[in-house]
This record gives sequence, C-alpha cells and structure tokens, in this order.
Amino acid sequence: IMELKRWLSLVLLVIGTLAVCAQEEDDHIYGGDDMDDYGDADVDVEDEEGAEEKPVETEAQSTPPPSPKVVTYTAPVPTGPTYFFESFDKGTLEGWVISKAKKDDTDEEIAKYDGKWEVEEMKDSKLPGDKGLVLKSRAKHHAISAKLSKPFVFDSDPFILQYEVNFQNGIECGGAYVKLLSETPKLNLDQFHDKTPYTIMFGPDKCGEDYKLHFIFRHKNPKTGEYEEKHVKRPDADLRVYYTDKKTHIYTLVLNPDNSFEVLVDQTVVSSGNLLSDTTPAVNPPHEIEDPDDLKPEDWDERPKIPDPDAVKPDDWDEDAPAKIEDEHAEKPEGWLDEELEYVADPDAEKPEDWDEDMDGEWEAPQIANPKCETAPGCGPWKRPMIDNPDYKGKWKPAMTDNPNYQGIWKPRKILNPDYFEDLHPFRMTPFSAVGLELWSMTSDIFFDNFFIGNSRAVAEQLAIDGWKLKQTADGATEPGVFGQLIAAAEERPWLWLVYILTVALPVFLLILFCCSGKKEPSAAEYKKTDAPQPDVKEEEAVKDEGEQKKEGKKDEDKDEEEEEEEEGDKKQKSDTEGSAGNASQEEEDDDAQNQGEKKERRSPRNRKPRKD
Repeated sequence: IMELKRWLSLVLLVIGTLAVCAQEEDDHIYGGDDMDDYGDADVDVEDEEGAEEKPVETEAQSTPPPSPKVVTYTAPVPTGPTYFFESFDKGTLEGWVISKAKKDDTDEEIAKYDGKWEVEEMKDSKLPGDKGLVLKSRAKHHAISAKLSKPFVFDSDPFILQYEVNFQNGIECGGAYVKLLSETPKLNLDQFHDKTPYTIMFGPDKCGEDYKLHFIFRHKNPKTGEYEEKHVKRPDADLRVYYTDKKTHIYTLVLNPDNSFEVLVDQTVVSSGNLLSDTTPAVNPPHEIEDPDDLKPEDWDERPKIPDPDAVKPDDWDEDAPAKIEDEHAEKPEGWLDEELEYVADPDAEKPEDWDEDMDGEWEAPQIANPKCETAPGCGPWKRPMIDNPDYKGKWKPAMTDNPNYQGIWKPRKILNPDYFEDLHPFRMTPFSAVGLELWSMTSDIFFDNFFIGNSRAVAEQLAIDGWKLKQTADGATEPGVFGQLIAAAEERPWLWLVYILTVALPVFLLILFCCSGKKEPSAAEYKKTDAPQPDVKEEEAVKDEGEQKKEGKKDEDKDEEEEEEEEGDKKQKSDTEGSAGNASQEEEDDDAQNQGEKKERRSPRNRKPRKD
C-alpha cells in the first residue's frame, strides 16, 4: 500500500507541475512580467483592436481575465554611428543594385543572374509592418548589392557585421551568406558576380547534411601582392536547428584590432579564436621549408627489419603440399540419389507464342530445383568433402631480424623559406565599400533583414534587441502552451493519445482502487454489545501507544463498574421479591455466583485481548 501511495503521489505531482507550467506560459503570453523587459527598446504593447479602458469594478463584481496583449512592430533605429544599416521597412529596394552579369564557365541557360528579389513581409509574420529582402526564385543565380555610406577601413576600431535570416521554407541546398566587396577602382555593382573581389564572406550555407557557417577573409601577401582565402575554423556547435526550425536567427561577426574574433548566433558565441592561429591555411607561411633540391642518396637504407641471412629452410618443409585435402573418413549418406540432377527443366513451362527461334534461338524450359531431391540428403555424383591439410605450411620465408644498416626515414634538409613573411596584424584587411548577396539556392523565400555594419558592439546589441528579439517575443506570444503543444504533438503522432490516456486514466483507476477496495471491520462497540471474543491479530499490528491503552482501559473499567452496580441492584431487588415468595435453593445461588464471577472476569480490561486498531 505504501508503494502504491508513493507512485500515486508521483503521478499527481507530475500532472500538477504540467498545470503550473501551462499557467506560467499563459501569464507570459498575456502580459506577464517578461513583456516589460522591452520598455527600453521602443516596443509598444497595446490591447488588441483598440480595446477601450473600462471603469474600475466594485468589490462585488468579479474581476475579468486580462485582455490578450499583442506586440506591435516599430522599425529599429541605430543608436550610434554606422557604416551601413538597412531594415527594408520603407518597402522598396532603393539603394540596392540587382546584378546583370553572367557567370563564366557556366551553361548559358543558368549563367545569368536572373533570380528575383522582393521586399515584403514574412509569410507567417507575427509583426505586421516588418519587411525584409526576400530571395524569391529557386535553382537560379541571385546577386544584389548596396554601397556603404563610406568605405570601412580596418584600423584601431572593432568591426561588427550583423544581419537576420529566416529560411521560411527550410533550406535544401543553398546559402544565405554576405560578401563585403573590396574597395577597388573597378568595382561595378551592376556587374557584381562570383569573381568580384571581396574582403570578408560570412554567413550560413547548407547542402545535404553539411551545415556550415562561413567566415572567410582574403589576405594580401605583402611580398607578392596576391590574395589568398583564409578559412576560419568551423564552429563546434550543432547548427542544424538554425536551418530547420523556420524561425528568424541573427548572425553576428565581431573582429577586434588584436586579431581576436567571435562568431555569434542569436547573441550566443558559437566560435571564437585568433586570426593568427585559427585559420586554414595559416596567415603566415613557415619560416623554414624542406629543400626541394635535396635528394635521397641511393645507398640510404630505410628498412628497420630485414630477412635473417642465416636462416635455412627445414628439410621436411613441403612448399607444394595443398591447403585442402579430401576427408578420407567421410561416407556417403544413405538415400543419396546419384542418378538425379540437382536442377531439372520445368515440366509445366511452355514456349511463348511470340518466340522466334530465328531471332531468339532454340527455346529451352527454365530450370527448377529437382522435386526428388527435396527429401533426399543430396543428388548427383557424391564427392568427399574437403578439409584443411594438417601438413600444409605454405611458402617458406626466413624470419625477420634487425637491419644493422638501418639509417632511419629519410627527410630532405630544412632551408629558409624564400617566400616567408610575417604579418602580425591580419585584422588590417583590405577596405571594403559595398555589401552584397551572391547566392544560388534550391529553396525559395529566404528572408533577410536588419543589415548592420559598424564598429560599436553596443549599437549592434541594441539593434538585436529592437529587431530580432522583438520577433522572438512575437513568435513566443503566439505559440501554444504546454497542453496545446501536447495536443499538437498527438495530432502528428496519434500513438501519443494512448500515452496521454494511460497517464490520466491509470492514476484515477489506482485512486479508486486504493479508496474502495478495503474491507470494513467490526467496531469495538459491536464486540461490546454482543460480548463476542475479538479476533486475534499480529502483535506488530495490535500494539498501540501506551498512553492510549491506559486511557482506553480506564474508560472501560469505569463503565464495567457502573454495569456491575446496576446488576447488583437488580439482583438485590430480585432477592427481596423471592424472599417474600419463598427461599431459593442453595444450588441456584451457587450457580449465580459462579456465572457472575465469569462475567466479571471477561469484562475486566486486564483479561481482554488487544483489539485491532
């Protein structure tokens, strides 16, 4: 019973916890304390559809439930200087240039950058008025770019790039990364294509099950003037959810003048390091390299072991012995059908009517397993099975011994690298003057918003609060509570209904069983009335608290004394009556005295057996 109570309490505790969580979820959705966190981010919270303020109700009136709150959208505005910011809330592509270029070395049908771009709201937007740049086409090349207010020069200030992405239809194979186009005299946004020089490429990219978050920068060799792409190490975090949940995510890149960097997704660091030590290939080449003109000497011996020159093949070593021989002890099983074939022509097969022997050759019935062999141990000529040859040793080879002339593994000597240079400030990259999206995607409706380029991390964080955080809040306000999510999950997986039913019905059944299954035992009063002996019980179940036993014994003793006094009075009255009528016999008086003694002994609490509690 105690075990049953513990299980029942646990189940009820789980159900109560779910109910409390659901209530807390409702409090958050309908104007809880969390909504006040956005007071500094210019977020307006209003009643739905302009609900008017109601007069204060009296104490006699019941307080109505709070009205649902909605989060209204206000376009984010930078709180400090920026090099570039675009929220697209004006509803146009003003300032953006759609490329008219073609890709080299590509089929003419897909070489054009003819993918469509639009400025519109998200398909399932929870914030009316929030617009963004949308990649509309699938299986096409897209290219669009815009100029910065002034070129960004990497000097003594940090660099911050930040923007939002929403894969509204998920992502099958495609990218959503940004290119920062290098400041060059030949930069023409109208001809922006994949070969246009860039300084940094940053953002998500996915094809198949390869989930990437690019951070690539082009480093200029100070000796040759040539550029080489440097790939920063990939994040250790699992990026899958950012590509599959169809929610808006914010991507941030922070570069510092000391060459340190941070990559953040949803304001959480997923990768960090240093440009000098965490790139492939390394920014600086090695100081020494192997001499390409150094050749290994012809007599250089790299063999650590050689065959023992003193080893001799034993005289009894037979290299020609076969590996397998026939088992001489094997005997043909009884019932073996030597004359029957394992496969025979199908007797029921018929030549097709359209069979042309001139074209198809002579027709033969297909082969089937011989029915006579199904019950026999075997068919056809019997042969002894093959077994391993115990005398087989194979080809003889001498044992290996240490090579006395071993010189180790040869390596060319090291020389100074003629191309060596040391750049201790890779942060000082080529200035850039435009931001561009040059993408191929097999999925349409990729949503971009709130591009920011600047040197103030505080400005970037405030824009994230005013933009992405607001969208996150709006999404959370429309999501169902705990029970709503359970129902939605059961609609997708019907077998969950069985789990829910068992979770609710089983505790109720156990509760009913626990409360109604016990037997009702006779009370002490019934034993008192009938003067019947009480049933014996186990000692550990019958023992009571010592104080309670004494108290109960005293009550019973007082009660017994009252009953005895009443009986003596009745007996005295009866004796007087009998005395007037005649004297009773001596035998009857002795019997009465004996019965009275037995009854008093039974009623005494000292002789009474302990009752069951």
